[in-house]
Amino acid sequence: MSYFIAAISNEGGAPEQAYRKMQAAGACPEKPFAEMFKFEVPSLTVGTLDTLMTLSDDLVKTDQIVEGIVRKIIGTSADLFEGKRVDHSVGGVPPARYIQQFAWDSAKYPNRRPLKELVGLISGGAAGIEEELKQLTASFADKQASLQEAKRKQGGNLMQADLNDVLTEDIMSSVNVVDSEYLKTVFIAVAKGSKESFLKTVETLGSDLVGYGGPDWSSDGSKLGKAVSFGSKVDRHQVRGSPVVPGSLQQVHSDEDSILYVVTILKGQYEAGYYEGDQFQPGTKIDFEEEFAQACREKRYMVRDFKWDSTQASKSAMAREQLQVEVDGMKSALMRWCKTHYGDAFVAWMHIKVIRVFVESVLRYGLPVDFTAVLYKVHPGKDTDLMNALDKALGSGSADEDLGDEAEEEYHDFVLLKFEP
Repeated sequence: MSYFIAAISNEGGAPEQAYRKMQAAGACPEKPFAEMFKFEVPSLTVGTLDTLMTLSDDLVKTDQIVEGIVRKIIGTSADLFEGKRVDHSVGGVPPARYIQQFAWDSAKYPNRRPLKELVGLISGGAAGIEEELKQLTASFADKQASLQEAKRKQGGNLMQADLNDVLTEDIMSSVNVVDSEYLKTVFIAVAKGSKESFLKTVETLGSDLVGYGGPDWSSDGSKLGKAVSFGSKVDRHQVRGSPVVPGSLQQVHSDEDSILYVVTILKGQYEAGYYEGDQFQPGTKIDFEEEFAQACREKRYMVRDFKWDSTQASKSAMAREQLQVEVDGMKSALMRWCKTHYGDAFVAWMHIKVIRVFVESVLRYGLPVDFTAVLYKVHPGKDTDLMNALDKALGSGSADEDLGDEAEEEYHDFVLLKFEP
C-alpha cells in the first residue's frame, strides 16, 4: 500500500481552496486514483534558512534510518512468527488508520523546540530501539545456538554425540576404564568405513611419541646393576614407539555411521634430571595425550573428551529442557517487544516525515508559513497515474521537466513524499 504526502502553497488564500485543488487533482470521481485525507502539520520553530537547508539534507538520511528500524522490527516479527500474519498496531490502532488520522504528539515531541533538537530527540529514541533490538536478537540467537548444539550432541553419531547420553550403565559395566598417574583409557570414535585400517594400525598410532630407549645392557652385561650414564647422557628416544598399551583395545558401542572403541595409553613420560657441572637440572614430564589425539585426527579418528558419569544423561536431558524453556521464554518476550516497539518506531518515523514536509514547504514557499498538506492513500496500481495527475494539476506539467539526465532524484513543483508502510 502506497501513500503520498503532498503540500502546496495557499498563495494567500484559504486552506480549503488548496485542499479542494489537491482533491480535484487525483482523488475525485473524474480522477479516482487515491483516497485523500487532511494531513495536519503543526506550527514548528523555523530557525534560520541555513539551518533549514542543512536539516533538509539530514532529514532524508534520518527518514531512511528510522524506516530501516521499522523494517527490522517487521522482519524480526516475521521470523519469530514463522511466516504467520502479524497484526502490528500503532497506539492501539492499525498503521493505516494511524497514518490517515495522524496527529502530532506534542507531549512526546514538543513542537516549540528547535527543529534540530527535535529531530535529534526523535532519531535518538529510534536509535535506542534499534540498539535494544540488536541486543535482544543477539541474546536470542545465542540461546538458540546453545539449544541446537545440545540437540546435535543428543542426536548426532558417535563422533559428536554426548556419550553420556549414548552409553548406558550396562554398556559401561563391561568396559575397563583406567585413569592412573601414568595410564589413561581414551575413547576413540571411528567411521565404519575406516574400521579395518584402524584395527590394523591402532597399536602403532603416534609411533614416534614415546621414547623407549635407555642403557644398552645387551652390549656390555658387566655393568649390569652398576652406575651407568644417565640424564642427558642417555638418549631415551633412540627407540621410539606408540603410547598405546598392547592388547588394551576394546569395542564399546556402534551406530549406523561409526564405532566407539577404548584403548589405554601412556599418559606421559618423565625425562630424568641431570647435573651440568655442579648445577642440577630438574627432570620434566612430557604429556602424550594431546599429541596422541592429534595423531588420531590425522587418520580421521576422533578421540572423544569424555568422562563417564552415570548421572550425566539425566543432567543433560534436564539441561536441554531448561534451554528449551529459556528459548521459548525469550521468543515470547521478543514477540511482545516487537509488537510494543513497532508502534514507537512507527510514530517516530511519521513524525520525521511531518518535519520533512514542514522544512521542504518553508524552503520552497518561503515565510510566513502558509501551506496546506494532504495525504493520498493510493489505489493499487495507480501510483503513476496519480503522480502524473498531480504534476499536471499542481505543477508545471510533468516530473523532472527540463532537468535531463542531471536530475539525481525525482523533482516536482510541489512538496511530495512517497512511502509504503
